[in-house]
This record gives sequence, C-alpha cells and structure tokens, in this order.
Amino acid sequence: MAAPRKSTTPRKTAAKKSATHSSAAQKRSAAKSTGAENTEAKSTEAKSTAAKSTAARKAPAKARPAAAAPSRDGARLRDVVLRSTGELAELIGLQPEGVVAVELDGDGGDDRQWRVQVEVVESHRIPETTDILAIYELVAGSNGELLSYRRLSRYVRGRFEE
Repeated sequence: MAAPRKSTTPRKTAAKKSATHSSAAQKRSAAKSTGAENTEAKSTEAKSTAAKSTAARKAPAKARPAAAAPSRDGARLRDVVLRSTGELAELIGLQPEGVVAVELDGDGGDDRQWRVQVEVVESHRIPETTDILAIYELVAGSNGELLSYRRLSRYVRGRFEE
C-alpha cells in the first residue's frame, strides 16, 4: 500500500483565508441580491401581466349592437349555429372547437339552408401543436335543425394550408 502524499503547496494563513473567504462571500451575496432583485422585478412584471389578462377576461363585454333580427322564417344565425353544432357533437362525440364559416343559401323560399363550418379536435396529442383537427360542414334547415354534415378536411394543428 502506498503512503499518503505530502502536500507541497503552502497552506494559507488564517488571516488570508478569512479575507479570501469574506470577499468571495460578498461577491456571492451581491450576485444573489442582484438575482433576487431581477427575480423580484420579473415576478412583479409577470403578476401585473397576469392581472391585466385576468381583468380583461373578467371585464364585461363591450356593449354589443342589438341582436340580429330573425330571418323571415324565425331562425337567427347564432341560434342556428348553436343548435346545429350541438347536434353534431351528439352525433360524432366530439365538441366543436370553433366556428370557421356560416352562410345562408337559397333564394328566400322554403329551401333556404344554413351552411356552417366548424373546427373539431379529432385527436388530442402532446404537444398540442400536433393535435389532429378537422373541418366539418353542417347543413341546417331554415329553423336550425341539422340536415346533414360531412368532414371537409383533416390537418395537424401546427401545419396550415392557404
């Protein structure tokens, strides 16, 4: 077994050691306080941003113009969209994420139909940018009842076509 090596470097005296230790401690303390100040500033900024966004969400909606008058046959656009998307959700078992387009077809007679396009998440994935979405086209009667639907396209959330 080998004998332990003797140290060849001179040892620091106690005075030098404490002086070196205290200056290093001061540097660390200054860095911590600066970091703490930066962290505190970032935290305060994040809190004010969060408060603004929360206030915006909780703020009452701006005054909206009077509700759209019902069409001649009594169905309003909002009612048609809500009713037809609700029926679609029951049929396919998925909740629509958003309405993409709404249009009223027909010449004003009894054959008027609403065409509604909605976006639906068909497969949730992690990360969300890889979710699979689909656009469905719904055809609703003049009173808003769902007459037919079809899937127009499927795509990954992170990709888009123009």
